[in-house]
Amino acid sequence: MTDDMSENAEYGAGRHYVRLQIELIAEITDQEALARAAVERVRDDETMDPEERAEALQAVELDPTGAVAHFVDPVELLGDVPGVQLAQAAWETERVEYDPDDEEWDLLDFAEADDDYEDDDGSEDDAEEGRGEGR
Repeated sequence: MTDDMSENAEYGAGRHYVRLQIELIAEITDQEALARAAVERVRDDETMDPEERAEALQAVELDPTGAVAHFVDPVELLGDVPGVQLAQAAWETERVEYDPDDEEWDLLDFAEADDDYEDDDGSEDDAEEGRGEGR
């Protein structure tokens, strides 16, 4: 058996899931352009029922920060990954006071803060981290 095969054997033939946590900080450089684009996207979204559309449009008008959420698509993020199907997704946006020079905002700390996780069997294992570079 190769090393790859023995590593995969521990998962067995059953289902297994991966939690992918991503934290992004985005700067809104043109609030009006963002709001216009979000309104257009909501109006063109054929999957929304009229009530949901009205709520989304109102939310964009009240706080354009939430408009960013209309451009996040987890299905698209994982759509081209072979052997992976999105099981569940949730995301939200919030306004933050961001200071790039403040160590509190070091995103590597976010990843390292969750070095241990609890397995399905209740035992703790070291989490495997994958860190991508921003483009």
